[in-house]
Amino acid sequence: MAVERVQEGEAPSAVIASYGFCRTTIYKWLRQVKRGGRGDPLRSRKGTGRPRKLTAKQERQVFRWINGKDPRQHGFDFGLWTRQIVAQLIAERFGIELSLASVGKLLASLNLTPQKPLTRAYERDPAAIEAWQRTTYPRLAARAKRVGAEIYFWDGSGFRADAVHGKTWGVRGRTPVVEVPGTRQSISAASAVNAKGAFWFATYQGGMSAELFVAMLRHIMRHRRKPLYLVLDSLPAHKAKLVRDYVETTNGKLELHFLPGYAPELNPDELVWNDVKRTGTAKRPLASGEVLQDRIEADLLAVQNDRALVRSFFNAPCVSYITD
Repeated sequence: MAVERVQEGEAPSAVIASYGFCRTTIYKWLRQVKRGGRGDPLRSRKGTGRPRKLTAKQERQVFRWINGKDPRQHGFDFGLWTRQIVAQLIAERFGIELSLASVGKLLASLNLTPQKPLTRAYERDPAAIEAWQRTTYPRLAARAKRVGAEIYFWDGSGFRADAVHGKTWGVRGRTPVVEVPGTRQSISAASAVNAKGAFWFATYQGGMSAELFVAMLRHIMRHRRKPLYLVLDSLPAHKAKLVRDYVETTNGKLELHFLPGYAPELNPDELVWNDVKRTGTAKRPLASGEVLQDRIEADLLAVQNDRALVRSFFNAPCVSYITD
């Protein structure tokens, strides 16, 4: 627009002053237009900046090193990625030195962000997990349907009055304080859940034993008309001889089926505990004089009365293998 105004007869100094630019700028623009060239000589162009040290192929290789892997697979002792480790790996493999700031920009451009990782046991057996999802459970579900049995998933958990789950807001650099009871209270709970929204629970003190487990099985089997297939983890108390002996006395009305080891995500009852801990005492710590067991039982009773909530736990991707 400035050049067009000059070409129409206005003084260059007056034109450039009206735009707030340096006086000499208009003469550079006029010289560019006079020289001409391909395209529009005044078209703005993106600054090139410093040339990239890594090629696009090398950047894709960095992504493959990091995505789904940890530094120990590349010979490092530390199990979490840091910018320093990434810089060291690039230097070792490509012979290229990058600053930590450059590594941070590179990771961001690759859509890699710092995150708190999930933990999984070394002892996990991926083949057993896949077999459970694709073969074992579908066969169990088909057999249950043929004989009219119900499938429940069983799990246990523990609660503490002084445990705080989740996050809250506060001023940067000043950690918020949440008041909790000074007196330690703890309680254990077990529950069983099925895909149609049924939910059973019990609370108890201490750890699970074979005797206690059998007592709970007797309670859950009381007045039961349909056979029960109970899916659970391989806790020693669940596999004790006392338990096996009791199961035999039910004459096939109760069967125990064990999940693959170290795969808690296959059990939808885990999601029940996550929900209770996130929305229960984590949101409202115990008041003075309040008993933890009473609170937990009230929270679990609320879950039991909300069949839609119970069914929603089976919508999670990790338990999508379960069907009615």
